[in-house]
Amino acid sequence: MRAAVTAFCAWLELTPFSRQLQTREWVVPAVQTVHLLAIAAVMGAMLLFNLRLLGLRGTDAPLARVSRRFLPVIWASVLVLLVSGAVMIAAEPARSLLSPAFQLKMVLLLAALALTAATGRPLRHSPDYWGTSRLRGRVARVFGTASIGLWVAILCAGRWIAYMGVR
Repeated sequence: MRAAVTAFCAWLELTPFSRQLQTREWVVPAVQTVHLLAIAAVMGAMLLFNLRLLGLRGTDAPLARVSRRFLPVIWASVLVLLVSGAVMIAAEPARSLLSPAFQLKMVLLLAALALTAATGRPLRHSPDYWGTSRLRGRVARVFGTASIGLWVAILCAGRWIAYMGVR
């Protein structure tokens, strides 16, 4: 598997698109800036949604309304993250794709996205879904806590990519 990823990185690095990214000094910092702004949007929206889910903040607003306000920001920002991340990978394929920190980040991201979908989806069909029973309330608190933990872990793994050499 590693040999296939290494070969893919070597191929990608030689593509005209990757070459253009590598020869323009301003592109990677500009894309990283967009990536960071999208991270800020995801983290802010995720935190506000999950603090409401946990019942710690914004309890004066129904959870369904908070969901309608912040989940679209999360999903739109994730789309920006995927595009900007793909550009950064194209610019330096081996730095990302061969990094254990990047691989961990992607696994954590899939888990966080699945948890976000699992938390938000029931609210579209039943606005009081998480408040209809004590069990659902407990599950909501577990989901909210896990979501915050996953997104913070994604942030940490993302930062480690820059400092962890390819193995």
